[in-house]
Amino acid sequence: MNNYQPCMIKSFKHNGRLHRFWHRNWLVPAERLVPEHAALSMTVLINRQTPIQEADGKLWTSRVPAVSFFIPGEWYNIVALLEDGGVRYYCNVASPITQNDDVFTYIDYDLDVIRTSDGGIHVVDRDEFERHRMMYHYPDIVVHKVETGLQKLLRRAKTAEAPFKDSDVLKYYEDWLREAANFV
Repeated sequence: MNNYQPCMIKSFKHNGRLHRFWHRNWLVPAERLVPEHAALSMTVLINRQTPIQEADGKLWTSRVPAVSFFIPGEWYNIVALLEDGGVRYYCNVASPITQNDDVFTYIDYDLDVIRTSDGGIHVVDRDEFERHRMMYHYPDIVVHKVETGLQKLLRRAKTAEAPFKDSDVLKYYEDWLREAANFV
């Protein structure tokens, strides 16, 4: 029986402006979480060929399947992209996620961490963060949370702590795919 719930993800900028909107995702039921993820009360979402709307209204469709991970209270989220060459992790330094009915939201603070399929780790968009820090007048507490979130994310990525485990990502996607014909 299908117990994946459809949902949406919206990211905003610090000033409340919409940044990006993923229209169609599927929430992995708590009973299907791997034990390590369940212990962290992770929210896990899956999407494939989902419509994505940019702040300027541009609409496009994702090209690769993704499994997204949100850990309560953490100032980052992790998106595992299932690419032909392996799993690439695109991580957003962002406010903790909030949920209102079937919509998950967070504030994107520009800094991103990319962990390539060969294990390489790269911090990107520091210049964008600094520009928006000045433009939006980030309070000191937000800057502290962002920098702390970045360091915690880097530690997690470097030590391959959950959810940086390709086999778990693939399991979520394959389990969902087996049932997808019933609800996609």
